[in-house]
Amino acid sequence: MTRNQHSGAFCFLPLWEKVDWREAPRRMRGVGRSAIGAKLEHPSSDRAEPVLGLAGGKTRGLGHLLPRGEKGRSRIAPLATLFLSLLFLVLPALSARAAMSIQDVTSSKGITAWLVEDYSVPLVAIRFVFDGGTTQDPAGKEGLANLMSDLFDEGAGNLDSEAFQIKLDDVGAEMSFEAARDGTYGSMRMLAEQRDAAFDLLRLAVTEPRFDQAPIDRIRAQVLSGIIANELDPDTLAQRKWLEALYGTHPYARPDQGTRQSIATITPDDLIAFHKANFARDGLHVAVVGAIDAETLKKKLDMVFGGLPQHQALAPVADVDPKLNQQLEVNYDQPQTWLQLAYSGVKRSAPDFFAAVLMNEILGGSAFTSRLFDEVREKRGLAYSASSDLVDHQHANALAITTATRADRAAETLAVVREVVKRMAQEGPTEAELAATKKYLIGAYAINNLNSSGAIAATLLELQLDKLGIDYMQRRAALINAVTLDQVKAAAKKLLSAEPAIMIVGPKHGEAKQE
Repeated sequence: MTRNQHSGAFCFLPLWEKVDWREAPRRMRGVGRSAIGAKLEHPSSDRAEPVLGLAGGKTRGLGHLLPRGEKGRSRIAPLATLFLSLLFLVLPALSARAAMSIQDVTSSKGITAWLVEDYSVPLVAIRFVFDGGTTQDPAGKEGLANLMSDLFDEGAGNLDSEAFQIKLDDVGAEMSFEAARDGTYGSMRMLAEQRDAAFDLLRLAVTEPRFDQAPIDRIRAQVLSGIIANELDPDTLAQRKWLEALYGTHPYARPDQGTRQSIATITPDDLIAFHKANFARDGLHVAVVGAIDAETLKKKLDMVFGGLPQHQALAPVADVDPKLNQQLEVNYDQPQTWLQLAYSGVKRSAPDFFAAVLMNEILGGSAFTSRLFDEVREKRGLAYSASSDLVDHQHANALAITTATRADRAAETLAVVREVVKRMAQEGPTEAELAATKKYLIGAYAINNLNSSGAIAATLLELQLDKLGIDYMQRRAALINAVTLDQVKAAAKKLLSAEPAIMIVGPKHGEAKQE
């Protein structure tokens, strides 16, 4: 987990941002994602989603302080043992969800969705995404996608902002929108008995947002307040420098919220044009879970999304490799020093993806028992946590390591981290480590991804985005078990042999005033 600076604790999202929109409040106005510190578990989760990573997307842990997993050593930490015991107590109940029936539904207008019918509770959850996201912000209009996503429930159709909010409360529905780096996400949870009225409100929000000047000015002021606060926050400033060092002028290096200057230039016409270009049916992906049948859903899909244009008009976004073999120092007078390292990553579609996942889990992705945790915390007491994360975006990939330590022990901690990585690159994991990690990744999937209707919908959506196939859940265990030790060793050598990018955030020369 990360910690929230607004609660007085430290929050630092170095390469990516990670927010689980399934759990996020409907609005987080004026708070930059770099300041939220919420954890986004990638639902298809062989990596964890953001939506930043190296800037905002699907990641596996994002420097969470209590990562998941198990290390295949003869001595397993007591907390890991407790977790595994609890895991196998609840596993039978969740295994049925892993075998659930997923229907591929296509409406008369050609809108597709994956559906899981579930009448155990009278609820319906829908989650969807339009390709694009904040990478589509025009130059000089950074923050446009983010501002737009905050305005969908601020008036639509013939309902102004207040009237729309009253209607939404009357039907007891929860609706949210968020602009991520590679897409704009939306979701709604509703009572089955109110689904007609709820879906109609969603239709208005998606197809007829008003973008009235008064709500624009009000939300803009709240976003601007967050931007100003972030300008005074050393963590956010360091993150921006890190992203610029890694990505240069690529859209992943730009602030999602925009700047004081860019947010001030956004007009209603900008929002209308951006909505028209991005909200179209050929870039739409939908997942639905709950008390609704396929035939009814087909009609609702056409009602909600059928009025949108057929084709998106997106600006091309180039793939980018983060710039490695560099060191960035950001000096602040604070007692802690944060260390960030970036290595090469792997695409979700790559044949060695699962080999990389298993290697990362052993290196630093697992809770309490990874090699990094063992060497940095258990043996030396240098940090509360040290973790590694696979970061996967549509246009960039990386493996990232993060830890924090006392300023006067930063050099020692960095040396230990680099030695652990070097040993993994040269030797790879052991058979015992690999066997234990396979068991964990297979067993924990349902707990991490299928524990609620919203989580299931999010999982189905990410499976679509990753083009993994509707039968992926049934194939996943076999895919993991098929990975050999030699393949994991090869992945370690491939990803970890190059010189990393390193960022050190803390006092100069490891000296700071002690609080």
